[in-house]
This record gives sequence, structure tokens and C-alpha cells, in this order.
Amino acid sequence: MSITLTSVIADPPSGRSRAVLFDHHDYAQRIILQGKDVPWDPPMAYSNFYSQAQSLLTADVAVLDLGRYYGHCLEQETSLNESMGAKPRTGFALRTLLGDPQLVQRAQELTTTFTKTQSAPVVLQIPSPMQWLGWTHHHVGAPGAADLDADDAEKASMYVADWVRSFAGLDLAGVLLDERQMLDVDLPSVDVSVYSPVANVTEYYRWPLARRHADRVELIGQEEVGGVLTANFWLTEDMQLPEGDFLMTEIPRSAAPEEVVARVSLLS
Repeated sequence: MSITLTSVIADPPSGRSRAVLFDHHDYAQRIILQGKDVPWDPPMAYSNFYSQAQSLLTADVAVLDLGRYYGHCLEQETSLNESMGAKPRTGFALRTLLGDPQLVQRAQELTTTFTKTQSAPVVLQIPSPMQWLGWTHHHVGAPGAADLDADDAEKASMYVADWVRSFAGLDLAGVLLDERQMLDVDLPSVDVSVYSPVANVTEYYRWPLARRHADRVELIGQEEVGGVLTANFWLTEDMQLPEGDFLMTEIPRSAAPEEVVARVSLLS
């Protein structure tokens, strides 16, 4: 049986008492790339960059942030931006983005290469349907992002579920829905049932599904809850560890390498 996020939490590969999920993208860009652009293409270049960062942290999983990747692609694709804004109705921009066949193929290639080259189990992180809906809505200049509701999020969840099926057959340890706010506008919180289309797909492929909040990580349909190590852990003398069955943390871009090494040692 493939290793899943659930099994990682139960028995961390690192040997730590609690599994740790590191979000180290911005930090690694500064330290490893010296602030240069992240090499998303070709996929092997990104996988090599990510592996270098992983080796410094002894991470229990490798978190591939496809939301970040799609944001990068939109910076390059003028025609896709225009297509997303062709109609003003709610959800059109997101549906157009996720339905673009060339971008889906590129995401598949990146994820396939990543899963085959990382030494740790791979968790796919994407914006939650509500957050992705709000971001794409705002991205194309459509008004009223603050007025989006649970019904809108449920429709968005259907689009995301169809897109997630594109990764069928890949060896994923789980899928992480990032609920942290992507906009200055606060989008409404929605019940997990709104995301049932996504949950149905991930359950079918036996990928544990989780929601990442600013202060916790929830495993949908399970009792385990992860605590969040804030930026203060990496930047100040605050060494207190949060409660939780596992931990998740984003290492700040400005963190000092010697301090990061010292604090990683405290997570054993």
C-alpha cells in the first residue's frame, strides 16, 4: 500500500515524535537560489531545487504547491488571462483556468516528475475552492469577491474536483486545501460539506484530504488535527511548540539559515 499522509502522521519517516510538514518555498528561493526566479520549467529543474531544500530539513513529506505554480503560469500567459475574463459570471474565470488543456498537461508533467524524484511522500497543496474562486474572480477584475457565498464555493468545488481527477494514477500521499486568505478581502468560511465533490474524488483515489487554516490543519473525516508553527518560531526567541497530532509551518523568507538549523533540531 502507498504511504499516505495519515500513515505519515501515525509513524513519521523522519523518526520525529510528530510529523512536520514544511512550506519552505520562499525561504529556499532566497537561500538556495539567492533570490533568483524559481525554475518551474523544466519539471526536473524544479524537483532538483525542491530536493535541495528538503535535504536541509529532513521533512516528513514533500509539499507541491500547484496553486503557486498556476499563479506563476498566469504571469506568463496573456491569452489565458484574456480568456478567463471573457465572461463576467461568477466561476467562469476559475473554470477556464482549470479547464485549459495545455496548462493541465504542464501541471501533470510537473507533478509526475515531482512524485518520481522526491524521497518523501508527496502531498499536493492547492487553494481551497473558495479561495481559488475568490482569487480568480479578483484576478480578472470582476467585482463583488466579498459577496461570494457557499453556493458559489460548491460550484467551484465541482470545477476543482474535475481538475483533481487529472492526477489519477499518481502516487500522492494526500491533498491539502489551503484555506488561508489569498486576498485582502475576507472570503466567508464554508462548511467542509461544501467541498464534498473534491472529497469524493480524493476518497476514490485513497488520497487523504486536509484543510490548511492559518492556525491549524484538519484532516477531513478523521480526528487528527495539526498545529501550526508561526513565523515567530523561526524569527524570535519564542520556542514554544503548539498542540497537535502533527505540525505544519511556513519558514519565512527572512529566516537566518543558522537559526533554521537550530530550530529544526528542536522538532525531533
